[in-house]
Amino acid sequence: MHALDIMWVSFYCIGFMIISVGLIFLSRHKIANGFLRTIVNLIAYILFGLGTFLMVLVVATWPA
Repeated sequence: MHALDIMWVSFYCIGFMIISVGLIFLSRHKIANGFLRTIVNLIAYILFGLGTFLMVLVVATWPA
């Protein structure tokens, strides 16, 4: 992988984390339906976990 590819993956990771924070805020403060809140929370946690996992891979495989 080139350094620019790694940069784009890290940007995607940051984007996933920002989206997950927005979804958690949305589910806690704006959604009253319990089922919809659970689905939004699940999507947010999946995005956050994916972003964290990929960011750890980016840091671990950074070219020296």
